[in-house]
Amino acid sequence: MTLHLPAGQDPATLATTLNSELENLDLPGRLALAATLGPAVFTTSLGIEDQVITAAIGTHRLPVEVSTLETGRLFKETVDLIGETEERYGMEIRRFVPEQDDIDAYAEKYGLNGFYDSVEARHACCHVRKLKPLARALAGAGVWITGLRRGQSGNRATTPFAEYDAERNLIKVNPLADWDIETIRAHVAAEAIPVNPLHARGYPSIGCEPCTRAIKPGEPERAGRWWWENDEKRECGLHVPESAVESVPQASSQIAR
Repeated sequence: MTLHLPAGQDPATLATTLNSELENLDLPGRLALAATLGPAVFTTSLGIEDQVITAAIGTHRLPVEVSTLETGRLFKETVDLIGETEERYGMEIRRFVPEQDDIDAYAEKYGLNGFYDSVEARHACCHVRKLKPLARALAGAGVWITGLRRGQSGNRATTPFAEYDAERNLIKVNPLADWDIETIRAHVAAEAIPVNPLHARGYPSIGCEPCTRAIKPGEPERAGRWWWENDEKRECGLHVPESAVESVPQASSQIAR
């Protein structure tokens, strides 16, 4: 990691200071400030909020690398949007894919779709298809930019603008932390930002195809992710410490197939 720290300042203190500074900036300003702290990488899932960030990076030609985790199980609409976005903003979105040996080992142990059978198996799949590629995407980065928002779920309600990710030893910046979905949609319409057509079909949060469904009226935005699990705080491990993911009880995965 190469992080530009003032003399004598530790990363956690920097994140606290940055959290206050970012609150008073607009989105391009937040991204530009983040990029001054060291090599910055934005990881996009091609969701609506991530498209807003990508559009800002591309439009303002900000020195932020844009990467995505092409898991091998994405919706076709998501994959198609990668190329459309690259063309629209004249940028490259770096694709990080899982290792075939890891996929083969997972399938041998759990079965290709074993993630339906237990939380343990689902976390193992996320580890192979998302966490290990993420580690490669963030290699050498000092700043990790994400599209996390407080309104996405109860588990994300206290998302700060900046925090120190001790597990990955970098500063994590969430420039849309205070944007609600109505603001996101209005911005997308005003700027004609390309978005995933699945959003219009009831998918506010889009991940891998086998693990994502449309939500029902009144459900939280992320209710369609790993919907067969009972745990209301279900995550893949990208945005929580891996140790916390591993400690989740293993008996809360239920699906009728």
